[in-house]
Amino acid sequence: MTDVSNVLSDLTRKPDRGGDRHLVDAVFDECVVATVSTVIDGQPWVIPTLVVRDGDRLLIHGSTGAGALRHAAAGAPVAVSAFLLDGIVVAERQFDHSANYRSAVVRGTCRVVDKTERSAALDVFTDALLPGRPTECPPHSASEVAATLVLELSIAEDNWVAKQRSGPAAEPEGDAWTGVIPVRQTYTTPVSNSHRDIPASVSAVVARTGLP
Repeated sequence: MTDVSNVLSDLTRKPDRGGDRHLVDAVFDECVVATVSTVIDGQPWVIPTLVVRDGDRLLIHGSTGAGALRHAAAGAPVAVSAFLLDGIVVAERQFDHSANYRSAVVRGTCRVVDKTERSAALDVFTDALLPGRPTECPPHSASEVAATLVLELSIAEDNWVAKQRSGPAAEPEGDAWTGVIPVRQTYTTPVSNSHRDIPASVSAVVARTGLP
């Protein structure tokens, strides 16, 4: 029998770039958008979507009419991947250019979150993206909950892989400039649809990037 932990967690190429479970959590906590991959009728499908981590599980949500999510809800295996670009590594030779990054992949089969748990799961989802926002909004209506499919993918001991690179470029042999161009995701000034004050949840997210 194949040892799944060796297949996933142990990198066969550049094993020094492998990360632990803490890296998996950090990547999914910081990454707003992830991709959900599966196979439908023999064809690969990759769906970019919002994914949040809640403890030892990833939460995915969408319309009950979404084909790929319904396929996953029926038991099709999925892989959820998140990637953060931290810098472009500029080397002397084009061949040696690289990137500083953090990435994580979790795979398995999803559990459909029951209707009785769905409203709370949606609150968790919103709160992960905008901490405090659920208390600023009306409760979910019954029709909203009924129209939303929520899937849960467990993060176990043997169904993930994490990888990262950090650090400078190699020292040049000639006079070429080498170094790293840092990359980061930022939130800018909110654009209001009304004249009301910006709520605390939105202000807190913007404040992460140091905007006034």
